[in-house]
Amino acid sequence: MVKVYIETYGCTMNQSDSDIMRGILAKNFELVDSADEADVVVINSCGVVDFTERKILKRAESLKRQGKKVVMAGCLPRIATKKCLEVSDALVSPDNVHVIDLVVKSVLKGEKPILIDRTDVDKSEISCVKRRLRENAIAIVSIAEGCTGRCSFCATRFARGRLRSFKFESIVDEVRKCVENGFKEIQITSQDTGAYGLDKGRYMLPDLLRAISEIEGDFRVRVGMMNPRHAVEMLDDLLNAFESEKMYKFIHIPVQSGDENVLRDMNRDHSVEDFIEVVKAFRRRFDDVMVSTDVIVGFPTETEEAFWRTYELIKNVEPDIVNITRFSKRPFTPAYKLKEIHGWIVKERSRKLTELARSIGLKRNRRFIGKRLRVLITKNGKNGTKLARADSYRPVVVREGNIGEFINVRIVDCAFNYLVGVN
Repeated sequence: MVKVYIETYGCTMNQSDSDIMRGILAKNFELVDSADEADVVVINSCGVVDFTERKILKRAESLKRQGKKVVMAGCLPRIATKKCLEVSDALVSPDNVHVIDLVVKSVLKGEKPILIDRTDVDKSEISCVKRRLRENAIAIVSIAEGCTGRCSFCATRFARGRLRSFKFESIVDEVRKCVENGFKEIQITSQDTGAYGLDKGRYMLPDLLRAISEIEGDFRVRVGMMNPRHAVEMLDDLLNAFESEKMYKFIHIPVQSGDENVLRDMNRDHSVEDFIEVVKAFRRRFDDVMVSTDVIVGFPTETEEAFWRTYELIKNVEPDIVNITRFSKRPFTPAYKLKEIHGWIVKERSRKLTELARSIGLKRNRRFIGKRLRVLITKNGKNGTKLARADSYRPVVVREGNIGEFINVRIVDCAFNYLVGVN
C-alpha cells in the first residue's frame, strides 16, 4: 500500500485541515509517522511571512531530491503558485482538501493536478471523515473559512477568501462527537472566530458558544483569534457566553499596533480603544482571564513615536501573551509596495517589545505561586512532564496525572510563559 505523510505548518486551522486530509487518505493509503517512510508527502503550507514560505519551498525541494512525490496543500498554492509548481507534483488550495485522495491518486499516475479554483465546501459537513491524532486530549473544530477583513499586509485572505461560515448544527454535532470520543479540550478555530455568522445573519459566535456549552460532558472550549472590532460589537453577548464553566477564560485579540495611524494604514478596521475595551470588560467580569494579542513590529509606516505608542499600550494593558512578528511584505498586498524600515531598527524594536512582554508574563504568573488550581491535562510535555491548562487556559507543567484528566495542583514555580504545579 502507498505510504503517505502529512507535514503541517502554520495556524490551528491548518491543523484542522490536516485532520480532514488524514481521515480521507486513511481510506485508501497507509498513513505513516515521518516523511522518511513515505512515498507521498503532503505539505500543508503557511504563507503568513516570507521566512516560512522560503522554509517550506526548500523542504519541498529536499523531499523531491529524495525521490518523494510532493503535494503542496494549504495557503501557498494560491499565494505563490508559480514557486510551488516548481517544487511539487500537485497543488491543493485550502477549500479543496476534501478531494486530497483524488489528488494523490493522480500524482501516482504521473499527472500534475492543480486544484486552486474556489469552492464553497462546508468543512463541518465533511467532519465525519476527520482523523485526529489521539496523542493528546485536543480536538480542533473549524467554524468558518475566510474573513471579512482587508488588512493591507495579509496574503492569507487571498488563500482563504471571503468569509464562509459553516453550518451551525454541523459544528455543534462535531463538537458533541469529539466529546463522546473522549476529547476534553475543543479548540474552536477560523481566521476570525468573531466574524462567525456575519455572512448568514442568523447565528453569531455567542449563539454557537452557548449551544456548545449545552453539550453534556466535562470538557473545555478554547475560542480562537477574533478581531477587536467584532468582539466589541457583540461584547455583552460574548461575555455572557463565556460565563459557562466549559469556556476557557481566554481571549486572543490581535491589536497589531498601538498607533491609530498605523492601524489605519494596515486597514485594520478597529481602534486601539476597541482592543482596550474588550480586555477591560473581560477582566471586570472574570477573576482570571488570559489575554493574548498579536503585534506587527516594523510596519513600513511605523515611526519611532508609533512604536513607542505600541510599547506603552502593551505596558499598560499587560497582556499575558504577546505574539510579536516582524513585518514581512507579501506579494499582491497593498503594503508590498511600501518602503521597508531598515532591518536593524525592526530587530531592535522587536527585542525591546519581547523583553517587555516577557517581564509582564513573569509578573502576571507570579501571582499564582502558592495557589491551588484545577487543571486539565491535555498533552505530553518535555522531559517526562505533561502540559495542563487552568480554567483561564494558563499553561501548567505537571509530572503526575493522565492525559484527559482533571487534577488539583498547587503552583510552586513559574516562568514568563507557564506555571509549575504539583499534586
